Amino acid sequence: MESAKYVSQKISKTRWRPVSYSSLQQPDIFVTGSWDNEENKVSVWSIGNLGSSGLEDGFEGDPQLICEQKHDGDVLDLQTMSICKHWARAHRYPSDNAPSTGVACNSPEIVTVGEDGRIIVFRADQEGVVRVIENADSSTLHAVTYLRTTEVLTVNSIGQLKLWDLRQQSNSPSQILSLSRDRVPLYCVDRHPNQQHIVATGGQDGMLCVWDVRQGNMPFSLMEAHSAEMWEVHFHPTNPDHLFTCSEDGSLLHWETSSPSEMPSFLQGGRNSNMTSRSAMAPAGGNQSIISAWLHGDSSKSRLETTHMLPSQTLSVNSLDVLGQCLVCGTDGEAIFVNRQVPV
Repeated sequence: MESAKYVSQKISKTRWRPVSYSSLQQPDIFVTGSWDNEENKVSVWSIGNLGSSGLEDGFEGDPQLICEQKHDGDVLDLQTMSICKHWARAHRYPSDNAPSTGVACNSPEIVTVGEDGRIIVFRADQEGVVRVIENADSSTLHAVTYLRTTEVLTVNSIGQLKLWDLRQQSNSPSQILSLSRDRVPLYCVDRHPNQQHIVATGGQDGMLCVWDVRQGNMPFSLMEAHSAEMWEVHFHPTNPDHLFTCSEDGSLLHWETSSPSEMPSFLQGGRNSNMTSRSAMAPAGGNQSIISAWLHGDSSKSRLETTHMLPSQTLSVNSLDVLGQCLVCGTDGEAIFVNRQVPV
């Protein structure tokens, strides 16, 4: 199954516009950002009405461009929020601007990281910067995500995962986790949507790392994923037994795992689910039947299935996003792929 929209732009980032989890609505608007072009853009696309025909193979007609905006420099990250603000030169070196490499939103708060090793906190309802953690890292910070309301995780170019408690005035992380072998740069991070202690990362070696931030300072498991850099990793937001990764090697993988106890669906609630799952608060050594399948160790690898989501590719798949049964990704082949029947 394949369908592509060729856009004459190398696509660096793709993100769906959020929809209400309480409704049956599937996403129909997404945003892309470009990179390595003479003129980069942020573009908004529509994939039309779900009621139209042509969904038998999981793909519909071409996405339609709604609007676009010129962007100075490469688009290195995208998140959606109802806001219209511009913070100039937030990340900078002493004599020049520094790339801002990652952004995370927890409305109204916004956290960014950059090549300058700084963490900056903004608020959508304020004009200025709320807080700057200077010298948060001596190396490049590549990505950031919220672990909890007041805690964020960052990954850096020497293979470290750092936990920051924004309630504390200290400029030091509250926890540092790292790969035990060579200092392989980590490029992406995502947390399990309802068990916040479970985190997935990917980096230069293409390995998928799953961490339990409650236990130890090393990855819980390492899995061979891609033959080149892994650019993004995402748990499915409402069915986190499914995880997706994309890579410089031109592939996009769908990972699916299940626990021996066949975890019931009511324990699969996502970030915005109205039901709170006890599994989100399961203590170390607690009831294994409600512990995520991602933490069952080596024995779970026999129950881990991977599926290639794209036809044979030669150029990098830089970004992906999944919401409901819809997946969108962008490539260096100047193509956007949309699948509306992801088996989750």
